Amino acid sequence: MKQYLVTAYDYTHEDALQNRMNIRPHHLVGAKELKETGNFIIGGAMLNDDGKMIGSVMILQFETDEELEAWKKSEPYITQKVWETVDIKPFKVADV
Repeated sequence: MKQYLVTAYDYTHEDALQNRMNIRPHHLVGAKELKETGNFIIGGAMLNDDGKMIGSVMILQFETDEELEAWKKSEPYITQKVWETVDIKPFKVADV
């Protein structure tokens, strides 16, 4: 499987955190489904100095780039405009 490092930063407008919290249950359902299918390796929220969520980091894996693209088209934080920027890089989890 191809592995990917996903680094995403939230929008910064006044309602950004509330928007994240509203969409979060849907995002977590999707993450759970990815975990069940073996596509989710690890992930979590990035926090600011006040402990508030401002983005996400995930390590995902898919058999094909098309599966990655399908995930991007269905990820609620992307489709519902929680993440303003999403950077995806090829990644290799260390086998130690």
